[in-house]
Amino acid sequence: MKTETSNKPLIRELTKAEEQVMQILWDLEKGMAGQVLEKFDDPKPAYNTVSTIIRILEQKGFVGHKAYGRTYEYFPLISKKDYTSMYFKNFVSNYFGNSYHSLVSFFARDNSLSLKELEQIQQTIDKEIMKHKKSK
Repeated sequence: MKTETSNKPLIRELTKAEEQVMQILWDLEKGMAGQVLEKFDDPKPAYNTVSTIIRILEQKGFVGHKAYGRTYEYFPLISKKDYTSMYFKNFVSNYFGNSYHSLVSFFARDNSLSLKELEQIQQTIDKEIMKHKKSK
């Protein structure tokens, strides 16, 4: 899964079920299919379902494995941070015209953020502005 213009893997979005398995693998860092299954809330999916999802994630390049005879230990090939970054960039592009200003404006105007949250966001933005100014 390589792009033609870079050496970075082309990261695709995950289905909800795939994302659940990846969240568990990111938390575990590595594990057998049974260990992944144990981390699911009740009602747990069938073992074969989890195993199938892991194989799909391997085909997509998200998961690798190490074999111990007929038993496989699985591990993420893509970090949670890299996936989150790609997912969020796609989200901003698809829903906010690739404008972070539009994203922030949406949340600020939607009244879904408390005054405290808005102040915390403002503090974070102010710190980042200062970092950018110092680096120039």
